[in-house]
Amino acid sequence: MNADWSPSSWRTRPLRQLPAYPDPAALETAEGQLAAWPTLVEPGETEALRGHLAAVARGEAFLLQGGDCAESFDELGSDTVRGTFRVLLQMAVVLTYAAACPVVKVGRIAGQFAKPRSSDTETLDGLTLPSYRGDIVNGAAFDAAARQPDPQRLLRAYSHAAAVLNLLRALAQGGFADLHQVHRWTTDFVRASPQGERFEALADRITDCLAFMEACGFDAARTPQLHAVDFFTSHEALHLHYEQALTRRDEASGRWYGGSAHLLWLGERTRAPDGAHVEYLRGIANPIGVKLGPKVEPDELCRLLEVLDPERRPGRLLLITRMGAGVLPQRLPALLRALREDGRAPVWCCDPMHGNTVTSANGYKTRDFGRILAELRDFFAVHAAEGSHAGGVHVELTGADVTECRGGAQGLTDASLAERYRSACDPRLNGSQSLELAFQIAQMLKDGRGR
Repeated sequence: MNADWSPSSWRTRPLRQLPAYPDPAALETAEGQLAAWPTLVEPGETEALRGHLAAVARGEAFLLQGGDCAESFDELGSDTVRGTFRVLLQMAVVLTYAAACPVVKVGRIAGQFAKPRSSDTETLDGLTLPSYRGDIVNGAAFDAAARQPDPQRLLRAYSHAAAVLNLLRALAQGGFADLHQVHRWTTDFVRASPQGERFEALADRITDCLAFMEACGFDAARTPQLHAVDFFTSHEALHLHYEQALTRRDEASGRWYGGSAHLLWLGERTRAPDGAHVEYLRGIANPIGVKLGPKVEPDELCRLLEVLDPERRPGRLLLITRMGAGVLPQRLPALLRALREDGRAPVWCCDPMHGNTVTSANGYKTRDFGRILAELRDFFAVHAAEGSHAGGVHVELTGADVTECRGGAQGLTDASLAERYRSACDPRLNGSQSLELAFQIAQMLKDGRGR
């Protein structure tokens, strides 16, 4: 297995999107501390996710991946985590009910601390400072001290991720995810919306079904699927010092695993086949995601996938398109045909957020709900036409009552954005918009099942 690879071999490749630390010795010390600590996830969990993704690739399940655009150390309290988990549970129930197939639940959480940047620096009022690269690197405040890359933030990122994972596991396995509690998942602001009313009606039907099965002698207490869920974590593998420090070799299989999350992905700026990020990810056994923008060419993609997955392991590759409404139908069919001819069957997932980002008239970075929905419809339509499986959706969302994306049943406008715009980076769907999107996707899945 990858005899020419080691967890540190990425250091010999071209480096992109990594910060310049002023004190290399301090960085090395922080890496050494991380390397001595336990991993955040175990190989058995990661292999379970790969098995689920193999089912998605075969058309036997659907992937729901969502969470914050960039996690903040200051906003990882239990209410924030619980809110994201709650809205993902609600979306998963809506999709499962419509598609009559399992939904694989993956959060962009417990590790999404680094962000890529188009420039190493930014200038404001004549002052030039290092760009904010996420809380794992530096602070968002525009002053010299905050923007200095600090290796101690690697340790803070680990501690925050461990605390979040602890809460997520408790929520997933400790009774909160029990289907008998489905009515408790709706927050007050969502409950008062049309989407909340639709969900409550669905929850009533689920409750009636459970009561009927129990009346017929079905022992719900002995059915763990009704009381708990499998929940996995993911983030962009951007900060390779952090990723390497948490990489371990599994004694049973001999394979190397990234221990920071179950699933790691490459971004548009880091998927160069000769680059450091591809070099690191090709050697670990985790499922690997690849973000695909509108400029990717079929032969380029085939070469990249041969580097990342020469063994062609089922469930290894997750391809996440982020092309923009109206653009995807022009670009995706050629990619589908090229991979089909190459004999590959990855999970195809749609990120309808990043290709539809605009600046509002009042200066806010935002996204239009209508364009998000349009790209998803394009995604399902192209897969239907090509005879392939639209396997999942990847969205930036929060359970909180924010006003960052325009449109939807709430009718948010440019003027609404200033009311509760909280994101430090990219705009997210709020809990009501996320649930609205789930009902729309559910209809697409139901239509596809009918065909």
